[in-house]
Amino acid sequence: MTPLSRRRFLAQSGVVAAAVPLGATAAVAAAPSPRSLKVLVIGAHPGDPEAGCGGTMARYADAGHDVVALYLTRGEEGIEGKGHDEAAKIRTAEAENACRVLKARALFAEQIDGETEVNSTRYDAFERVLLPEKPDLVFTQWPVDTHRDHRAASLLSYEVWLKTRGGPSAFALYYYEVMTGTQTQVFHPTDYVDIATTERRKRDAIYAHVSQKPADWFPVHDQMNRFRGREHGCEFAEGFVRHDHGRAVPLP
Repeated sequence: MTPLSRRRFLAQSGVVAAAVPLGATAAVAAAPSPRSLKVLVIGAHPGDPEAGCGGTMARYADAGHDVVALYLTRGEEGIEGKGHDEAAKIRTAEAENACRVLKARALFAEQIDGETEVNSTRYDAFERVLLPEKPDLVFTQWPVDTHRDHRAASLLSYEVWLKTRGGPSAFALYYYEVMTGTQTQVFHPTDYVDIATTERRKRDAIYAHVSQKPADWFPVHDQMNRFRGREHGCEFAEGFVRHDHGRAVPLP
């Protein structure tokens, strides 16, 4: 049998299409740009997506992808001394300001803060909000969480993922953490995103939620960002748990 030279191997593999003379410049076709992705980040309240994965949201947006923050509620119960309507108006404006910082778009699913429901009617209603966005990947809250609104957001997201998995509307599903240890529990990341270049924007987006007194609780998220960074080998990172039974879309 004639030995297979490296050149013959490359030619037969389609790697070498033609000989290039020494000293000549080969024309190399530019690699096609990656398709723009639709990234949907779901949170129970204004501020949850930003706190859980604001750095990742900013990285996707900076790369030219379409990023949407889908809030289950407008934070109606979140301002002491304010009624639902007034609080919702304030917190909606804060969410929109935060999304501008991250170059994202705000969307609301119109449940009520503190009164979220998970039932057949709510599953269907949430699906009607989520599916028209045609996401390629969805980030949602971890279901083992002390806040029942966070659990509701997680379960509603998971139901849509289950119904679409394997079909034309299938999307990748990732879970994020917030206030780990006091809210999110037993969370062990499978994937990380280095947010060193976007940590400042994440911080600014969180501080856009003025009514929530972010200076009181941001230090917890700063510690989380630094701890996940140490795990990932960088300065700041966000950690995620990927559901590996569905579509795969790589993180930045």
